[in-house]
Amino acid sequence: MKRFLSLFIAFGVLLSSAAAAQEPYKKPPEIVQRILDAPRLPAVIPSPDGRILLLAQSRGMPTIADLAQPLLRLAGLRINPQTNGPYTTFGGYIALTLRDVATGREVSVELPAGVRLSSASWSPDGRSIAFDATGEQGIALWVLDVASGTGRSVTPPILNGTTGNTCTWMPNSREMLCRLVPAGRGPAPQAPRVPIGPIVQRNQGRAAPVRTYQDLLESPYDEQLFEYYATAQLALVDVNTGQQRPIGRPAIFLDSDPSPDGNMILVTRVVKPFSYMVPVSDFPQEIEVWSLAGEKVATLASLPSGETSPVDGVRTGPRSVRWVPGRPATLMYVEALDGGDNRRPAKERDRVMLADAPFSQPVELIRLEYRFSGGFGGGGTYFGRDGLVMVTETDRRTRHTRTWKLDLDEPGRAPQLVWDRSAEDRYSDPGQPVLKRDAAGFAVLRQSPDGRWIYLEGDGASPQGERPFLDRMNLQNGRTERLWQSSANAYEVVTQVLDDAARTILTRRETRADPPNYFLRDLRSRRETQITRLENPAPELSSVRRELVTYRRADGVQLSGTLYYPTDYKEGQKVPVIFWVYPREFASADAASQVVGNPNRFVLPSGASHLFLLTQGYAVLDNPTLPVIGGDTANNTYVEQTVAGAKAAVDHLLSMGVADGNFGVGGHSYGAFTTANLLAHSDLFKAGVARSGAYNRTLTPFGFQNERRTFWEARDVYMRMSPFSYADKVNEPILLIHGMNDNNSGTFPIQSERFYHALKGHGATVEYVQLPFESHGYAARESVMDVVARMIEWYDKYVKGKATAATP
Repeated sequence: MKRFLSLFIAFGVLLSSAAAAQEPYKKPPEIVQRILDAPRLPAVIPSPDGRILLLAQSRGMPTIADLAQPLLRLAGLRINPQTNGPYTTFGGYIALTLRDVATGREVSVELPAGVRLSSASWSPDGRSIAFDATGEQGIALWVLDVASGTGRSVTPPILNGTTGNTCTWMPNSREMLCRLVPAGRGPAPQAPRVPIGPIVQRNQGRAAPVRTYQDLLESPYDEQLFEYYATAQLALVDVNTGQQRPIGRPAIFLDSDPSPDGNMILVTRVVKPFSYMVPVSDFPQEIEVWSLAGEKVATLASLPSGETSPVDGVRTGPRSVRWVPGRPATLMYVEALDGGDNRRPAKERDRVMLADAPFSQPVELIRLEYRFSGGFGGGGTYFGRDGLVMVTETDRRTRHTRTWKLDLDEPGRAPQLVWDRSAEDRYSDPGQPVLKRDAAGFAVLRQSPDGRWIYLEGDGASPQGERPFLDRMNLQNGRTERLWQSSANAYEVVTQVLDDAARTILTRRETRADPPNYFLRDLRSRRETQITRLENPAPELSSVRRELVTYRRADGVQLSGTLYYPTDYKEGQKVPVIFWVYPREFASADAASQVVGNPNRFVLPSGASHLFLLTQGYAVLDNPTLPVIGGDTANNTYVEQTVAGAKAAVDHLLSMGVADGNFGVGGHSYGAFTTANLLAHSDLFKAGVARSGAYNRTLTPFGFQNERRTFWEARDVYMRMSPFSYADKVNEPILLIHGMNDNNSGTFPIQSERFYHALKGHGATVEYVQLPFESHGYAARESVMDVVARMIEWYDKYVKGKATAATP
C-alpha cells in the first residue's frame, strides 16, 4: 500500500538503520546560491485574440518542507489527500500582470491570500482567466475578470484534480465543466489492522508483457483509496454566480470534454477491475458521449485492461478520440488494423475514422501504412478551416514520417502528401504548424486571412547551429516563404503568433551577454518592444565563452557538442573538463552527424545544473553527441559506440589545447546510466557523477529507452549494457545520487541502492546520496543546493588539481 505515512516510515528506517550517515544539507559557493535564488522569467500567456498578455511570475524553488506534503502513490498517480489534487512541487504564481499589446498599458492583479494560484486558462472569448486556487482545505475555482483586473473565488475548495484538469471552459465562456469532490463522500477508508488473507495475482497462460511502472496499486486497500480520491462528480459551474449543475453520476474520469456546440460531453470513465501491473491510463475504460443532463448518448468503446496490449504497440479499438473543431458534434478517432502490434507484418497499421452525431455510422478517412502519430490539436494532427485536417504517421523502426492533408467535407477525396521525410533529419525539418484557439476554445491551425497559408515555426538546425525561424506555407502547392529568422548572433525563438496575418509575434531572445527576455515584434514595421526585463543575476555569466565544437569518431561519424569555458578563463589556459552526457539512438549515420545546439545561448543555470561548474574553474562539454547508430539493433554495440564517441571528444579537446588532461563525466537518468558505463568500460575519465539512473537492465526486462527487444530476446545486450554487471571494472570514483521518491519508469531507487552495494562489495570509491521526498528531478531548494555542492566537491577532490593524466 502507498499511504503517505509510508514516506515517513521509510525515512525513519533510514534514520534508525544508518543514523551516522544522515548529514545536514550542504550549501554550494555563494555565486551558485545567488544565481539559484535570482528571479526567473514569467510565463507569458496571450489571450485567444492576441490583444492581451498575461504575465505570470512563479514562485522560486519550493522548500523541503513543501515537498513533505501528504502523498499517496496510487495507480501511477501522485495524489495529495489533503487537497484532493495532484502532489505538486509548483509553488504557484506570486505576481500576475495584464498587458495590452497595442498600448503597452499594464495592470497588476491583486492575488488572493492563503492559496496558490496555478493552471491559468483563458476563456474562449478572452474576457476571463480561470485558475486553480489550492489551499490547505482543497482546490477552489478562482476567476479573473480581464476588463477590471480583479478576481474572486467562484467555488469553495471542492474541485477534484486527482486525474487531470479540474475545470474546462464551455464554448459559451459563461460556464466551466468541472470535476468536483462528490457531495457527502464521507471519510477516507482506513487501513485494515489484520489482513483477510494473501494478495494473489494470476495469469491464465496468456502473454502480457508490460513496461516497468512506478506507484502502482498493490493491495485491495490501495484500490479503495484510489477509488475514494479519484471519483469525481461532473458539474457545470456558472463563473458569474457560482451556481453548480451536476451532470450524471460520479465516476473516475480520465477525459471530460465539451463538444464545440456545448451540448454534449465526451467522457472516458475508468471501470473495474483495476490493475496492479499498469497505471490508470491502461485500466479498463468506457468511452461515451453524454448529454448535459448526464444521459448516455452513445458508447464508442469498451476497452479492456491495457495489460494485454503489445509492449511496443497500442490498444485495439477506438483510441485518441477527440471532437473535431468547427463542427457542432463530430468525433474523430483512430483504430489499429494490425492488432496494435508493431512487430506484426502489416501493409496498413491504422485507420482514422470520422463520426457525426449520433455516432452510429462512422466513416473511414484514411488508412495509414505507418502508426498514427501524435494527438489531435498538436503533435501530429491539426485541424483548419473548411474541413482541413493534417494527419501524421510514423514508422518507429526506420524513423520515417509522413504528413497527409485531408478534406473532412469530402471524406472520399484522395489525401494529399504534405511531408515525407526522416524524423531524425533535423536539417530538413520544416517546423511545427502554429496553432491558435477558435471561438469555442479548441486548438486549430492559425491560417492567413484568406485561408491559403499556414505558419510553421522550427529550430532551424544547420551545420552552423540552430537559428529558429517562422515560415508560411501555401496549402495548395506546399511552397514556403521565410517571414522571420533569429539573427546569427542571438538565439531567439517564436513563442506565439498573435494574429492571422502573422504581423505581430512574441519571441524570447537571449545572447551570450544578455539573459532571456520576451519581445513583441511587428514584422512589417520591424519595430520591437521589450516585454520583460530579467536582469543578469551574476555579471560573471556574461563573459562565459562557449563554442560549438565538431570532431569525428574513429569510424568517420561527425560528432558535436557545446564547449563552455570557465567564467575566469584566460586565453591559452588549460583546464579540467567535465562531460555532461546523454546518448541517443539513430537509424542512420547521416542523422547522427548533424550539429545540435546554438553557441549564442545565455548561460543561466537553474536547478541542479552541471553548468554551475563553470564558476569553479571547470570547462564543460555539454551534450556531446554520443550517437548509437543502427536502428532497432543499435544497442548491440552501445558500449563500443559510446566509448568511441567519448574518446573522440577527449582527443579533440586535447588537440585544441583547452583540456589539461583531467576529465570528469556526469549525467542524469539515461545519462547517469551512460556515465557508469563509460567508467566501467574505459579509463577516459578520472571520476563520475551519476544521478537518478538505472544500472541493471534485467530490472527493466520488457524494454527501456528505445530498446524494444525483451531481455529474453537480447539477453547478451541487456547484460552487456548493464554497468551493474561490470561493477568490478569501475575503478574511478563515482558519486551516486537518487531521489527517494523517483517516479520515472525504470529508475526505481533500488537501481542506485543495488549498484552501490555491488561497487562497495568490490572495493570501489563510491558515495551514495539519497534525497528525501525528491522525485526523478530534484525540486526543493535544499536538495538542489546540496546536489550542486556535492558535485563540485566530488570533482574538486578527484578531478581538479591532480597531476595531468596521460593522453588516453
